[in-house]
Amino acid sequence: MSQPKARRSQLISTYGIGGLFPSSTTSYMIAGLHEWKEDRAEPLSEPRLARSLKVVALKQPPAGGRKDVPVIRFPYTQVCPSCRRIGRLHELSKDWNIAECSKDKQPLNPFRLILACRRGHIDEFPYFQWLHRGQGKAGSDHLMKLEARGRTSSLADLVLTCTCGVENRNLDGAIGPLADFGTCRGSRPWLGPETEACEEIPRVLQRGASNVWYPAVRSSISIPPYSEALSKFVDRHWPLLADREVVTPALLARVAELSDGKYSVDQIVAELDRRRGEEQEEDDLSEARLRSGEYSALIEGRDEEDIDADFVCLPRDVPADFDRLITDVRKVTRLREVRALYGFSRLEGAGGSESNLCPLAPTHTNWLPAIQVIGEGIFMAFDRDELARWADKSFAKDRARMLKVAADRNAEEYGHAPKHIDIVEVAIHTLAHVIIDQLSLDAGYPAAALRERLYVDDNMAGLLIYTASSDSAGSLGGVAAMAETDRLGNALAEGLVRLSWCSSDPVCIESKGAGSDALNLAACHACVLVPETSCEKSNSFLDRALLFGTRDGGNESEGIFSHFVASAVGA
Repeated sequence: MSQPKARRSQLISTYGIGGLFPSSTTSYMIAGLHEWKEDRAEPLSEPRLARSLKVVALKQPPAGGRKDVPVIRFPYTQVCPSCRRIGRLHELSKDWNIAECSKDKQPLNPFRLILACRRGHIDEFPYFQWLHRGQGKAGSDHLMKLEARGRTSSLADLVLTCTCGVENRNLDGAIGPLADFGTCRGSRPWLGPETEACEEIPRVLQRGASNVWYPAVRSSISIPPYSEALSKFVDRHWPLLADREVVTPALLARVAELSDGKYSVDQIVAELDRRRGEEQEEDDLSEARLRSGEYSALIEGRDEEDIDADFVCLPRDVPADFDRLITDVRKVTRLREVRALYGFSRLEGAGGSESNLCPLAPTHTNWLPAIQVIGEGIFMAFDRDELARWADKSFAKDRARMLKVAADRNAEEYGHAPKHIDIVEVAIHTLAHVIIDQLSLDAGYPAAALRERLYVDDNMAGLLIYTASSDSAGSLGGVAAMAETDRLGNALAEGLVRLSWCSSDPVCIESKGAGSDALNLAACHACVLVPETSCEKSNSFLDRALLFGTRDGGNESEGIFSHFVASAVGA
């Protein structure tokens, strides 16, 4: 049997722990961290992100060997494409480890349907009960088959039969809540055979549905001093040096020798003291504090002093037409992002409720799987006071009120805490999408290769558009080059003028609720929506009217860039 293969990045974002991995004619589930070969996982240096996730280390998923990442077969229910028998693998195959029909010698196919609940449990579809419910058991012989009528690929054309004599029944109507069969059994196969109590009503899903697995990923940009070569060197040896009691002059001398003379004992000691002090001060390093530190580092900038550094950020002048709102521009010629998987959810996105996140192991582990990507980008900071004055106007407050109604309705429907609506963040978020769309034209990158990173709270307002990809569209210099004053000014002007009108207007600009769960206002696929991988908020909380105003009620001049667009179009 050939071994299934996946890229490291897929084990964080697509087929992570508890997720389903399709391979040839079968399907697997990635097992929990307790089953991984930790010694085969390469450490990643990003102490700030590790501390924020309450772990000691971050490590890249093993790669390059056989059976480095353990999997289990799921679903266990199989169907023979030849004789159409349906059953558990051990019932249809002579060898439980080989998915092959013992009768027809044909590869077995995993069943299309599975069960899942909002607490993250996942289970086999009860095909036997589905057919026999309300009909009793006409006989003792139960050889079941799944017949395909072949007219369409719908569930209505898949018919369950049994030799016991009960009436045949198709799978039409199976998708959705399965209330007739009791509550969820609490199955967590990625953690082992043990179950836990659960009162949720399970839902029937297609095995390949996108809501079977939502990753909870936290990321961080490496900033000085952690992006410097000395910090990364000390981090590699941190397990030996973390405990002050066991650090001896002989150990320090040995570690210095491992640097091949690049660092002295005094330099290593100074770095150890700095790191220990920061860990005591930043015991609870939240994601908000991670962003605040990155924002400060981007504002401060960093020259290319160390060729081994992962962070180079050069100041550039603000384009003249935008200096009323934009205060700083940075050309980020080198950055490193680390993304770590710390949980997942099912049925609804991981951002819905942290309490519904599923664990990656039965007990707390001291490490998490993570990947690193290298890229470049453009950073812009905005005048927070100017944005606050704009947000205090009735137009902005009315738009915030409409989004708040939709967010509260969404929270009530899915049972999670209501989201706070910061209308400044919505405006900056929408502008980030405008820039991504324009850079995909001017910089030569596909939009899916660009990502946004927002820095918005009561004290800061900024955005970073960057490439951080492991494929060929990673770091070619095209995005950073657009930070030069003239190029950035032209790109902003063209993007704003072009997207001030949408081919779906006036329907788009007058929308009172669009997108997933109506969490957008004036935003659609013809204007500011971008690929899901590019957006931090899954293409939600967008409103083009905040940038350009609306054509009704005399609000044409109420957008942040209304005056610029009006003058540009008039010119």
